[in-house]
Formats: sequence, structure tokens, C-alpha cells
Amino acid sequence: MTRILLLIVQLSVLLLALSTRADVILHAFNWKYSEVTARAQEIAALGYRAVLVVPPLKSTCDKWWGRYQPQDYRVIDNPSGNKIEFVEMIQALQKLNIRVYADIVLNHMANEANKRGQDDLNYPGHLVLDQYQRKHDIDCWKLFGDLTENLFSVTDFTCRYCLWEYTNVWCVQNHWLSAGGLDQGLPKLKPNDWVVRQQREYLRQLKQLGVQGFRIDAAKHMEIYHLNQVFTAEIKSGMDVFGDIITDGGIGSEDVKCFLNPYLEYTGHAAYDFPLFSLLRRALAYDGSLEWLINPLADGQALHHDRAITFTVTHDFPNNQHLRFLLMDKVDELLAYAYLLGRDIGTPLIYSDHDESGDNGRWVDAHSKGWMPGMVTFHNATRGETMQLIGATQCLLIFKLGKKGIVGINKGIEGSDYWVNTSLFELDWYVKYIDTLSGDEQYVNDHWHNFYLPGRTARMWLRTE
Repeated sequence: MTRILLLIVQLSVLLLALSTRADVILHAFNWKYSEVTARAQEIAALGYRAVLVVPPLKSTCDKWWGRYQPQDYRVIDNPSGNKIEFVEMIQALQKLNIRVYADIVLNHMANEANKRGQDDLNYPGHLVLDQYQRKHDIDCWKLFGDLTENLFSVTDFTCRYCLWEYTNVWCVQNHWLSAGGLDQGLPKLKPNDWVVRQQREYLRQLKQLGVQGFRIDAAKHMEIYHLNQVFTAEIKSGMDVFGDIITDGGIGSEDVKCFLNPYLEYTGHAAYDFPLFSLLRRALAYDGSLEWLINPLADGQALHHDRAITFTVTHDFPNNQHLRFLLMDKVDELLAYAYLLGRDIGTPLIYSDHDESGDNGRWVDAHSKGWMPGMVTFHNATRGETMQLIGATQCLLIFKLGKKGIVGINKGIEGSDYWVNTSLFELDWYVKYIDTLSGDEQYVNDHWHNFYLPGRTARMWLRTE
């Protein structure tokens, strides 16, 4: 008890003076555009104000990874839907004040060596061009360009070298992404004038359709020059842009120094907050401490609030066998979400899929089940409030959001009492707080109040009056 009281005094500081909480993004991973349209009212009612959808382009493979292997930018035609369905989705979401973010793939084209031949780098290829000419309703698919000609040819790609040295920046940003030998891989696009013009036009067309944000897939593998040539001031105006820069640790790690830091410094874009994710995994582990989460930005373990897309899981973790080691324990993942949706900085991304990974439906409708609706409700209700730490130990973390809400996280197995000096932390008396996750009620009416936290759980108490 003495140690807790000392921590209350020592750690009663503001984590950040400015509240910069952003809207919650639903990552509707591999959802059909028509499904997003059908569920638009549900998405709005749950409190999401942005939806990230699969890349709108031409691809054919029915596997999820096929969405990340473009055949053609000029056409929206893939197993998730066509241009008409994409536009209908945007319109349905816009009516509900929900922004649409499109996943985009600019680094490479589809791995079709087995189907087209190693030396055939004409995209989309004569077979697809013939299909275009037989479509009487091609406007249902077409975005721009002359569909009687190929979009790219052999001169638009780098030399066919398999990526094998992931610590070498030049290799990572110039070689083909590949899981095998030289006869396999994703053809890497050059940032020549023709490629850049086509990619700019692609983004302009999506923007004209109503897209309001872009997630750049495989951004780690693109040169800064290429990114800045494509993302002009005109294209970025009014848009939210963030990149997929997978790293292996905090701000001081070599991976962050070589890839994430240059990306943030020279593009001005946001990015997935991998440093904070790495810290969360370590803090929630058995030998970690929640005290590490007091102010990760000040400790160099998180991105600045206006550049941070925060998460607990991305689509790569469960679906890429080389990244499954990054998956958290199920309960730890929920506790991490409580932290991310409770704190007052960053833009939280909530992952929801159709069990593409075969994990017994672990993330199916994850955006709408269990604790998640309550977490989003708390996040939205306390937006604009300043975050203040109340106290922390190895297993406990408790903080408040102005006078509207209190968040408590207990990673330990046993339940624990946490006595709070209500005067010190300016908690008004004769006020009721209700946990948006469990319905637990707390009525503050004394100088000291005990906030009880069951083991392996979180509480997000919201003021009701």
C-alpha cells in the first residue's frame, strides 16, 4: 500500500498537455465492398468514422493475398467488387459521415511468372486486354486510360533480383519481394516518369470517387523519392495518408533508423506505430511492466500523436507465417486495445476479418463483439479530454480523461484494489461512473475511493452525470 501511495504522488503528471484523439478506423480486411455497404448503418452505430478497405484495382486470385497483387490500376475488378460497388460503398458511408480509406499497392505488380512466362512483364497482358474489349459494360469497371494497350512493360521494372538481405536498405527498396528463386516474385516497379504518372492518375481517380485516405502497402520497400514523386501536394490535400513500415522494435532499433525514421522525416505521412506496438507486447508479457506505458512518447517508444496509427494486430500477423510470432495472447490483445482506445493520442485501427488465417474465427466481426463496442463508445465519449496518470505498478495502470472517464488495466491473474485520492485527482463527489465493458458501477462520494480491478481485465468507467 505504501508503494502505491508513493507512486500516486510521484506519477501524478500529465502524459500530454494536448488531447489529439482521432476517430477510430475499422479495418474491414478482405470484406466485399457490397458487404461494407450493407453494414454501413451498423458501422456508424458502433461509432466508427473511417473504414479501410481492400485495394480497388484489377486482380483475379480469390485468396486474400491476391488483392495485393495488381494486374491493372485502370480498372476496379476483383473478388471484392467492381467500380460500381466501390462507388456505392463510398456513397453509403459518406451519408453517415464515415470516411473511406483505400489500401493501395504501388511497389509491385502481380506474381504471374508461371502463368505468363518469366520474361512477360506486360501488364495486364494481352489476355486481359482481350477481356476488356469483350465487355460491353466496361464503364462499370474502368477508372482511366486506354484499355486497348498495356499499362506497364518490361522497361518499367527493376532487374529480377530476389530480396534476401532485409537489413540492406538498397536491397529492400530495389529487389523483388519473393519467397523463392529468381523465377518467382513480385515485379518491382521503377519510379520512372511513366510509372509515376500512372500512379498519380490512379490516386486522383480514387480521390474523385470520394476516397479520403490511403494506406500504402509495402511502403518499407519503396524509395522515399518514389513516394514523394507520386504523392504530390495536390493528391495529399484533404487526404489522410499512412504507410505500412513493419519494424522490429522501438525508436532506437536499426530497423526503425533505416526505414521508419526516414519515411516519417521526408514524406510527412503517418505510419503504423510499430514502436508502441513492440512496447505493448513487452509490457503485457509476464516479465514486463505496465509502468513502461506511462509516457512512451517521452521515452522514445512511440510515434508522435499526429503521425501514429495505433494497433494490436494487422492483417500481416495472422496471415503471414513469418510474422505470426507477433500475435499477442488473446487477453493481452484486449488489454492493449483498452490502452490504445483509452489514451488521448494516436489514431486507433481495429482489425476485423473473415477468418482468412483459419484461427477459429478469432477476428471475425472483432469490431462489433465482446469489449470492442464499449471501448469505441468510451473513446468517442472522452474525445478532447486531457489524459492524466493516476498511478501504475508492474501489473496495474490507471489514468483518467479529464472528468469524463477513468481507465484501469490489470494484467495480473489476481484482482486488485486501487485506492485513489479523489481530491488530488479532482474526481467530483456524488458522481457515478459506469464501465462500458462490463457495466460495473462506481459511485464516488468520499476523499478516498477504491477502484477494484479483476485479474486479467480492463475497466473503462464513463461518467454518467
